[in-house]
Amino acid sequence: MRHVTTIKAASVAAALAFTLAACSTSSETESTASASSTGSSSEEAGGSAETLDVAFIQGVIGDNFYISMECGVLAAAEDIGGIDVSVQGGQKWDPALQQPIVTSVMATSPDAILIAPNDISALQRPLEEAAENSKVVLVDTTVEDPSFAVSQIASDNIGGGAAAFAAIQELVPEGGQVLVIDNQPGISTSDARVEGFEGAVEADSNFEYVGVQYAKNEPSKAAEIVTSTLQRYPDLKAIFATNIFGAEGAATGIEQAGVAGQVQVIGFDAGPAQVEALEDGTVQALIAQQPYQIGYQGVEQAVAALRGEPTEANIQTGFTIVTKDTLGTDEGQAALYASTC
Repeated sequence: MRHVTTIKAASVAAALAFTLAACSTSSETESTASASSTGSSSEEAGGSAETLDVAFIQGVIGDNFYISMECGVLAAAEDIGGIDVSVQGGQKWDPALQQPIVTSVMATSPDAILIAPNDISALQRPLEEAAENSKVVLVDTTVEDPSFAVSQIASDNIGGGAAAFAAIQELVPEGGQVLVIDNQPGISTSDARVEGFEGAVEADSNFEYVGVQYAKNEPSKAAEIVTSTLQRYPDLKAIFATNIFGAEGAATGIEQAGVAGQVQVIGFDAGPAQVEALEDGTVQALIAQQPYQIGYQGVEQAVAALRGEPTEANIQTGFTIVTKDTLGTDEGQAALYASTC
């Protein structure tokens, strides 16, 4: 396993020497297709005049994490040359919506498919079938048995959860009650983040873990979780939100409860809503993944497989810890997720 680790930390950095990262999703119903890019020289891509077709199936369309990943995919296609990219994704993180997208993509017989599976079980068989005719690269998330894939590229999510707790230890040295807001069970990345966090908090007797609750990628639900948890646990000291939507909702819930500055929030990802919450002090630290690198390396691995070259079964990317103090630095700005490519 290769670890591509770039840790550029801020004020909580000393406690956060963990390799970390990884993702998730948005809201509504069906599926949407977007962008395409053609690289320059066909001969560069496959040793022949044929253009390679690469389909990128996002975890959800419109999510800044996956937009940043798309930018990496398109950049790699341009750099390598001779590659056409199609981008699709469901309007909601839902395996029932992603499966027909996979079926539709399979019907076009692309040379390679990069996909962030919405569920570790539901996408297993569809992707095994897809791999019979296309090279499959799993990006960000995975499935129960990924042996059909030529590569898996994601962040070190267990380490990410542990590092989030390390940030809380720095921010709340006296200890106290801590909560996790996750998306839903069965998503490999966020499950690993919760696992890493729980293991770390269990080892520190100064903290009481009040459990994990699921917001299903709905910020309004996350806000409700925060307000109801504060009623039950008025001494709640910190919240770890495992993805963009949980962090956004946690920030809203804290504001609604009138406890901004009293409850610390550590968020995964660095979309516009999280940056705004960081700027106004509702969120104290953001753990930014490297979705651009995940997408870029996904294309590299797909092309290597198509050329008959060796591929790397597992690649883990790094992270950047962004605080209010480092947000304006070059490193902090580079860590923020894109809205467009």
